[in-house]
Amino acid sequence: SASSSALATLSDTAAEALAKHEGELDLDGLILLSDAAAHSLAKHEGTLGIGSLTSLSDNAAAALAQHKGALYLSGLATLSDTAADALATHAGPLGLFNLTLLSDGPGHLRLATKLASRCGGTLDLNKLASLSNASTEPLAEFKGSLLLNGLTLLSDVQAEKLAQHKGRLLLNGLTSLSVTAARALAKHEGDIYLQGLTSLSDDPCHLRLAEKLAAQSQNFYLTFLSLKAL
Repeated sequence: SASSSALATLSDTAAEALAKHEGELDLDGLILLSDAAAHSLAKHEGTLGIGSLTSLSDNAAAALAQHKGALYLSGLATLSDTAADALATHAGPLGLFNLTLLSDGPGHLRLATKLASRCGGTLDLNKLASLSNASTEPLAEFKGSLLLNGLTLLSDVQAEKLAQHKGRLLLNGLTSLSVTAARALAKHEGDIYLQGLTSLSDDPCHLRLAEKLAAQSQNFYLTFLSLKAL
């Protein structure tokens, strides 16, 4: 593997040379990437990591989507719908661990489907702070541990969709749930983590959720202000 974590900028010519490296290419220090450099790096075959990049043009995204191998763009917090649509076509594993937003735009919907298409394991989307109802549906199709600890609000529609998820579901950023959302999540098949909840009432729906949590195999703690349901 080749690592250059101190490299902050990269000329188009240098990118072309680095793309010829055989094996993993780690450019986690890179903070600027021109469209031409992206086209060159896309020719690299193998794992490509550019973890410090905080912005990506639509053209650069379209270029990197052609890359063959795992692609990690862990510094990106947001993507235009066009860039998201391009990256959704990437054929290999795609890491976007710092992503904060998945909207209801068609490109974001396709990207959500792409991220959820990986086979098992863990889908880490802990930095997601804003998730549309539409993008929730493809994420719920992921079979494995789904990490959504960055969400502080969950709509009833989202709860209904996530209730269909198979595997561990982590929603530790939530401090409250409506009775409708609680009723939905109580039906989730698999351990669910809600360690940020501050209240559960004596409503039957909250009670069913409390019973589910109590029956789980995990060791869990809850910081409730109100424990009427337990």
